[in-house]
Amino acid sequence: MATKIGFVSLGCPKNQLDLEVMLGHLVSEGYMITDAEDADIVVINTCAFIESAKKESIDNILDIAWLKENGSLKGIVVTGCMAEKYRDEIIKEMPEVDALLGTGSVHSIVNAVKAVARGEKFTEFGDKNTVELGGDRIVTTGEAMAYLKISEGCDNCCTYCAIPKLRGRFRSRPIDDLIKEAEELVSLGVKEIVIVGQDTTSYGKDIYGEYCLHKLIRRISEETEVSWIRVLYCYPEKITEELISEFETNKKLVKYIDIPIQHISDKILKKMNRHGDGELIRSVIKTLRKRVKGIAIRSTAIVGFPGESEEEFDELCEFVKEAKFEHFGAFTYSREEGTAAYSFEDQIDEEIKEQRYDIIMKTQMGIADKHLRSKVGKEFTVLCEGYDAVSETYFGRTADNAPEIDGNVFFLSKIKIPEGTFVRVRIKDALEYDLTGEIL
Repeated sequence: MATKIGFVSLGCPKNQLDLEVMLGHLVSEGYMITDAEDADIVVINTCAFIESAKKESIDNILDIAWLKENGSLKGIVVTGCMAEKYRDEIIKEMPEVDALLGTGSVHSIVNAVKAVARGEKFTEFGDKNTVELGGDRIVTTGEAMAYLKISEGCDNCCTYCAIPKLRGRFRSRPIDDLIKEAEELVSLGVKEIVIVGQDTTSYGKDIYGEYCLHKLIRRISEETEVSWIRVLYCYPEKITEELISEFETNKKLVKYIDIPIQHISDKILKKMNRHGDGELIRSVIKTLRKRVKGIAIRSTAIVGFPGESEEEFDELCEFVKEAKFEHFGAFTYSREEGTAAYSFEDQIDEEIKEQRYDIIMKTQMGIADKHLRSKVGKEFTVLCEGYDAVSETYFGRTADNAPEIDGNVFFLSKIKIPEGTFVRVRIKDALEYDLTGEIL
C-alpha cells in the first residue's frame, strides 16, 4: 500500500508553489496525497517572513506533532523559509521534526520522505542560488485558478526584509519554460493564471537585459487559451510604459495590479532602502488611474518602522485617503534578526505600532466600504470557485479581486455551477469585505 502524505502550506503563494513542486515529485514516485489526519508522513511548508508567520509555523508543527504522539502519524518533514532561517534551532529544540529541508532543497523531498519512513533523521540545505526553478507540480488551488512563479529570490535588499538571505539572489525563469507551464495549467482547466514572484516587475532583467514582464504577459495571452491573467508584487519604480500599455490593450490581462508601496514618506522609504520616492509612487498611481480605466489597485504599507514620526505616519494616512486603493493592507513593523533594520535606532514601541495600524486600517475601511457599495445594483462577470455549504451559496471573484487576499462574491443559483465557470451576477448587497448577489 502506498505511503500517504499529508501537507500543510503556510505563507505566500510563492511558498505554496514550492510545495506543489514537492507534491509533484512525491506523486511521481507513487506516494498518495491525503489529509494530514490520515497521513503517514506530513510535510509542513513554513513561512518566517515576520514574527507572526514564524509563530503560525511553530503552532502548526506542534499541532501536527500531536497527531504523531496520539495517532498513526510516523513522521514530520519541515520545509520552507522557517526551516532555512532557523535550521539549528529547529534541530535542537523541536525533536518532533524528523526531516528538515531548506529553500534550496525542494527537489530532495523524496529522499527526505524515504529517510523518515525508515525511521531516520534527514536534513539538507542546498544552494539557494543554484536550485532548479520550476518543475512538475500538483496544483492545490482548485480548477478556477493557479499561480505561476516567474522568478525566485530578490536583489532589492529592503532593510526590513530577510528574503534575499532566505531565497537567494533574483533569478528569472526562461520565458519559453513559463509558456509551457502556462499551457499545461490551461490544459488542466485553469481559467485564471496569477503571476507571482518576489518582484515580478524585475522579470527578465537578469537573463534578457531588460524588463520583460509585458512580453511574458503578451505571449501567455496569445499562446494559451487562458481567460484571465493577473499580476502581483509589482514594484512602482519598475512599472514601465510597456507594462502600462499592456494593461490598456490586453483583454486577457485583468485591470488589477498589486503595488506594495510600504510607505510614502521619502525619509522612511530611504531608510527602508526602497527604490523610488513618494513623488514616483504618486505619479505611477495617477498614471494607472488615468490610462487604465476601471483599474483596481491593491497595496500594502508598513507602520511603526524605526524612526517613523507622527508626521510621517500622518503623511501615509493622508496618501491612503488620496490614493483610494480598492484593496489595502497594513503590517506593523516586525524586527527581524538578520536584517539591516534590526539594529536601527529609534525602534517604535509595540503599543504605538498597534495604534497606528488601527488608525490606518480604519481609514481604509471607509474607502473600501464606499468602493464595495458602488457595485450594488450592477452586474459583473464572476469566476465561480465553489459552493459554501454553510451559507448555501456559491462563491467566486470578479476581476477586481485576487484570490485568497481580497473579498469574494457570494451568489445564489437555482442550477448547479461547476467550479471554474464564468457567470454574470447582479450585486444585491455589500458586506464588510465581500459582496452578495444573484446569478442572471
